[in-house]
Amino acid sequence: MEDANSTVKAYYDANTEAEWLRLEEHPFEFILTAHMMERYIRPGERILDIGGGPGRYSLHFAKKGCEVTLVDLSGGNVAFAREKAREEGVSLEAYEQNCLALDELNLGLFDHVFLMGPLYHLRQRADQVRAVEQALSHLKPGGKLYITFIMAFAGILFDLKNGGNIVHDSASPDSSALIDCIAKGEDYLGRAFTSTCFFHARNILPFMEQFPLKRLHFFGQEGILAPNEKELLLREQEEIDCWLEIAKKYLEVPELLCLSEHAMYIGEKIE
Repeated sequence: MEDANSTVKAYYDANTEAEWLRLEEHPFEFILTAHMMERYIRPGERILDIGGGPGRYSLHFAKKGCEVTLVDLSGGNVAFAREKAREEGVSLEAYEQNCLALDELNLGLFDHVFLMGPLYHLRQRADQVRAVEQALSHLKPGGKLYITFIMAFAGILFDLKNGGNIVHDSASPDSSALIDCIAKGEDYLGRAFTSTCFFHARNILPFMEQFPLKRLHFFGQEGILAPNEKELLLREQEEIDCWLEIAKKYLEVPELLCLSEHAMYIGEKIE
């Protein structure tokens, strides 16, 4: 586990700027995710952003008047988030810490907890459960938990959007394993951009059923737009906006879930 942590930490320490820019280069994920989160989050409320990376969502909600605390495994991400907060004149508490050991920080309880990233990298089921339990232990009764997953089919969508990869990828052991996992209905545990866990779409809700949560929403974060993202972003803004409105209508249609690369579960903690 320590080696996996070191691998993931080193990746984000080396790619902090790229991770910050990712949601600008792939804007549909952020736009549609924030659209859903803003149904519940109000100014003045306390947010804990676990695995918040360089702070894209933390800063977004800090600007809206929320009291935000970010925790991330990567010291590079934490330093970047603090500097961005300073530049933009918003208050942000930020700590470098493993998501499995949050109790050491004595953070208290929050109205909203984000777990948007840690489950991309935790391969052991016990660690995945521990991460959710740690998040829940910092959430007020009736508070909202926001958990994200990378979908196993995301790897296929990536190669469909980026020509020239599939011949090489289909011959590599890691990509072959991913392709087989999707066919078998299994999660992919292996190498991708770093040490990763990609959940099969059919396994997410059964995993979440073990926790004291009332499901509010389960949706693909890019909506229907991920497969044609690169070409769509070249079109006029008026057409892009039109497609975004259509995508919002389809967000929670289960049959369309695998058109997204990421999925979010929003749940309310049962008192």
